[in-house]
Parts: sequence; C-alpha cells; structure tokens
Amino acid sequence: MRTKRILLFVLFAVFACTTIGSGWAPKKKKPPCAADIEHCPPQGCGGDFDPNLNELKNILPNDESVAGPAERHSLTWMKQLADPENFEKGGSRDELSDLGEGKKISVVAYLLVAKPELGGESCNCGLRTVRETDNHLVLVSKATVDKFPLESDTDKDTAKGIFHSREQESITAEFTPRVRKTHPNFTREKIQPLIDETDQEALLVRVTGQLMFDSEHFLGNHLVRVNNWEIHPVLKMEVCTTGDNCSSKSDAGWKSLDEM
Repeated sequence: MRTKRILLFVLFAVFACTTIGSGWAPKKKKPPCAADIEHCPPQGCGGDFDPNLNELKNILPNDESVAGPAERHSLTWMKQLADPENFEKGGSRDELSDLGEGKKISVVAYLLVAKPELGGESCNCGLRTVRETDNHLVLVSKATVDKFPLESDTDKDTAKGIFHSREQESITAEFTPRVRKTHPNFTREKIQPLIDETDQEALLVRVTGQLMFDSEHFLGNHLVRVNNWEIHPVLKMEVCTTGDNCSSKSDAGWKSLDEM
C-alpha cells in the first residue's frame, strides 16, 4: 500500500513539473469590465470588441431609431438579405444601413428554443448572470418544421438531430438585458415552457424588433443558421394562443408575452 502511495505521489509530481515547465495552465475567464449591467455603457467594453455593433445591440424600446410602426416581413425575406462586401470590424456601418440594418421589422415564425448566453459578451461588459445576459432565440418557418417533424415516439438522440437540422435553416433573434428592464417577461424561463408545451416543440410567435447584422459572427466564430441577419434586440414578442391559426396581417389570436 505504501509503495502504491509513493508511486502515485511521484507520478503527480512529474505531471505537475511537466505542465508548469511547458507553460500549460487552465484558462481563466476574463472578469467583467463593469460592476453590473446598470454601469455597462452602450458601447460595451472588454478586449477585442466593436463599439458600433454593441451600440446597436443595446438600443432601448424608446430610442427614436425604432419609433413608429414596424415593417412586416417574412422569414424568407430575412434569409435572402445580402452580406456586406466591404465591411471591416469597427468601421462604418453605412453599407449595412443601405442593406436594411436599423429598420424596425415584424416577422412571424416558429420559435424552437430560447438559449441562455452566459459566456460574457462584450456588449454586456462580460457579465454572466441570467439577468445581465441575452437569450438567443432560434426562429424557423413552418416549412422547416414540416420538413423535420417530431413524432410521438421520437427518442432524445433523434430529437437532437432533428433540432440541428431545423437550426441550420434558422434566423436568430435576441432578448437583451436592457430591454428586459421594461419587459421583464423577456426571459428563457417565461418562453421556454410555452415552447415545450407544443407538439412539435415549435411555438408560433410574432417578433418585432430591430433588424441588425451580426458582424462579429460574420467575421468569425460562425453560428449554425442561414445568415447573420438578426432581430436584435426584440422589442415585442407575441404568442399565438390559437395554435397555428394566427396571421401576420391580423391581431386576432395574438397575445403579448408582456401580458402572460
């Protein structure tokens, strides 16, 4: 027994010396660059970040840029939006404005999931609490849900594969912590149970918010989705209370998430 203990100690010592000598060390998460979301500037902060992009992510519902009625569009229209040809990180977003960035739009789609984003984004000053981070919303069309249906006996592994196939045809929307101050129901905890109650794990919603091009993920760290155009931030979320019978052109059947 004593011999085994000595051997284990020697092996541990060799491992420790080897890793220290090679410069290996576990990665440490960067600390937030603001005390809380209330002290995080609209430009965000941190290391390598784009203040112009962050300012767009951090608009508020009462900003003049998103005042007035929203333009109604389809998810197909969003999928067909073009990428910029001359964009450089941190540079002018005039080309993106010409493509539509900054418009207030409304889109009807099926919401598959509200993902927590607790990794510490620069727009939120690297903060990681649920209250101070975004929720990533995965939106798809009815055609996608019909193309990749869930059956009553679908097992978990198969369901994961179906979700991945659906997500490849998705568009992104985002709940943000700043908008959440006046829309406290804009949370994963509120919307995800409504999704889970549906037969296809796909909730019919009408999403209103700012059209924004996610240039960060366009330049690198690409996400699983059709393109990098988002509804970001979400300014209004409505749920169809009559199954799949709600129309983009009528208010019948729609109920605001704020009222649920």
